[in-house]
Parts: sequence; C-alpha cells; structure tokens
Amino acid sequence: MASLLTLICLVAMVLPATIGNIIAYPLSKKWSLKISQYIQKVLAVRLFAILRAYRYFHFWGYKEEVEKLPEQFIIISNHQSLLDIPLYMNFMRDKELRFVAKDTLGRHVPLVSEMLRSQEHCLIPRKAKPMEAMRYVEEFGHRVIERNQIPVLFPEGSRTRNGNVGKFYSAGFRRLVEATNLPVLVCALDGGWSLRDLRKIFTNLKRGCYRVKIMKVYEPPKTKEECNAILEESAQMIQNQVEEWRKLPSDVK
Repeated sequence: MASLLTLICLVAMVLPATIGNIIAYPLSKKWSLKISQYIQKVLAVRLFAILRAYRYFHFWGYKEEVEKLPEQFIIISNHQSLLDIPLYMNFMRDKELRFVAKDTLGRHVPLVSEMLRSQEHCLIPRKAKPMEAMRYVEEFGHRVIERNQIPVLFPEGSRTRNGNVGKFYSAGFRRLVEATNLPVLVCALDGGWSLRDLRKIFTNLKRGCYRVKIMKVYEPPKTKEECNAILEESAQMIQNQVEEWRKLPSDVK
C-alpha cells in the first residue's frame, strides 16, 4: 500500500511539470525556463520529502563547509544514478547548477530532458569525437562564467553498478578548468547505485538513504599535472568516504 501511495504521489507531482515543459519547450523558451526553475527549486526538494514520508528514505546532506565556499566553483563528484541530478539540486538549492551530461538525457527522460535543454546544460553527443566533445565543454565553461553558474562534472563519465568509485577521466575536467579558472569543490555521494532503474527504485527505496558531502576545496589548478593530482586524490577520498558511510545504518546521519 505504501509503495502504491508513493507512486501516486510521485506521478501527481511530476506529471504536470513534465507535460507542461514538453509543450512549453518548442513554443516558448521563457515559459520552459520558468517550469525548469520550478523543477529545480521546488520539485527536487519535494521528491526527497515524499520518499521520506512514505518509504522512510533518508536524504543526508552534510553541509558543514557550505559557509566557507567561494562564490563560484566547479563541482566534481562520483556518479551512481540519474537521481544524482535532483540530489545536487536539493543539496545546493541556493545555487544555479549546470551539469555536464550525455545528450541522451536531453530526450525522453520525464522531468529532466526539457529542463536540461532549456537551461543550457552541457549535453555532449554520445558519438562526438574527442575534439568536438572538448569544444562543447569549453563553450559550456565560458557560458557558466558569464552567468555566474556552478558547473557539475562527473569525471567517471558512466554510472557505477556497485557504487564503488571508478576511474576519473581527466580530459573534460582539464578543459573545463582551462575555460573557467575556478576552484574545484570535491563532493562524495552514495546511495544512488541501488536506485539505478525503476525496478530498483521500488524494491530498494524502503528504509534506504542517499548521502552527499563536501569533501575538499582546491585552488584553481594551473597545469595538467595539478589536474591529474586532484582527480587521483579525489577519487580515493570519495571511495574512503563511501566505505565509511556503508558502515552506518540508513537512518543514522
């Protein structure tokens, strides 16, 4: 009964915004942006509230370092689920986040696709050649600087199946650093790997949890070697944090 009630609440919450943005996007970018802003600032928060109310699913955001953050920065993080996007929107709801993602997310993903396109997130074609992909990242970097937005990059590229941290690839990160010259904020997350698809969402939601934490802020790296060092240290730092979290019950922060 609780699963059915959760599903009804989620559909009732998501469907109007999804349909509204599908209609609005080709007709009016202004209205699509308004709906997308509502999705980012309101629905992302309500999503986790509904999951907690009906499935005892906890969202744990560790914000001890938020007050010390610079005005603008690059976020790099491990990647586990499509829900990582609303996770960060909820965690940093006072910031305008823009994600680097594959262009397949810009089509046929309820609630997400029109939002990513209308807000001009960085959607890289899956079949893009390396130089073309880097051009997308560079243009995106210039755009977020001009608009005082926060770029979010998942250096693993693909979502992991077991939640362990995979290899952090450097090319996109280096190009984004070169285009923005921003500090680098490292964040760790865990919980999304068990919610990778609809079947897992409804079998693993009950008494589960999603955690996200600010780990470290780096000064803007100046060289290829500094970029590689940040990625290497960050991947290990995040993996250590994930292992620590997995020792905790889901209802303990």
